[in-house]
Amino acid sequence: MQHIDDVSINFDANGLWLLNIALGIVMFGVALGISIEDFKRLFKQPKLLFVGVLSQFVVLPFFTYLFVLWISPKPSIALGMIMVAACPGGNISNFMTYLAKGNTALSVSLTAFGTLLAIVLTPLNFQLYGNLYEPTANILKEIEIKPFDLIKVVVLILGIPLILGMLVKQKNEKFAHKLSRLLKPISILVFAAIVVIAFAKNITVFNEYVHQVFSVGVFHNLIAVAIGFLLAKLLGLSFQNQKTIAIETGIQNSGLGLLLIFTFFDGLGGMAIIAAFWGIWHIISGLLLGFYWSYKPYKLPVS
Repeated sequence: MQHIDDVSINFDANGLWLLNIALGIVMFGVALGISIEDFKRLFKQPKLLFVGVLSQFVVLPFFTYLFVLWISPKPSIALGMIMVAACPGGNISNFMTYLAKGNTALSVSLTAFGTLLAIVLTPLNFQLYGNLYEPTANILKEIEIKPFDLIKVVVLILGIPLILGMLVKQKNEKFAHKLSRLLKPISILVFAAIVVIAFAKNITVFNEYVHQVFSVGVFHNLIAVAIGFLLAKLLGLSFQNQKTIAIETGIQNSGLGLLLIFTFFDGLGGMAIIAAFWGIWHIISGLLLGFYWSYKPYKLPVS
């Protein structure tokens, strides 16, 4: 069995092209449900905006870096963890928040704003923490990723679909709603199918190495959820908003992470396997948390 850092997930150019399109359509479908009012609502509650951004883009990447220092995983796994932590929240967080009886409007607004910020902050956090940890810095030196190239891909996959989707909604809200209902399930299924097919071709590799990322991925996801919940609690947010920030921080856009890994790292084994595992696990953990909080009684918050 090869060292996980030397393993490469086979994913051809056609598959990568389809993955780009599918993720772009997913983001376009998400943006069809977002309006300028979502941003205005968020700016009217600056504390919620501050906590959401702080948790997602500052505290999570920093604690991921500390976690990497503590457990010293294989370099490719560490770089995959940093990549996942640098990504914005995933759009399924909105459904999980609804299920958990959280603040769905806040979840939608933070997903939209986080996606916008990710155009700059995802490449920035990835480059920062990837270069701070020596073993991952060595990989980045070998790959020689130009920050602008990373930003360019993120803009194409996140920024442009977000702006186009919001423009369509602004021009014709009824059409946007109908199109969103059609596009969301189809695009997510297509995206999931492409990823499944990619890993089906590499099932032997995945089976051989997934045990090396299982406990790391589960614990990393637990840290993400705990960071969101505890930070929101520490800063005095209501229980409903604590749940929302926890889910927003714990549900990452690992699909974007996978796309960047396939684009810039040729499917580097540890990176791709940890990102793929995250993509599966955060759905399981999010549903479990959502069902738990949906049935857990609590007192109404005073503020």
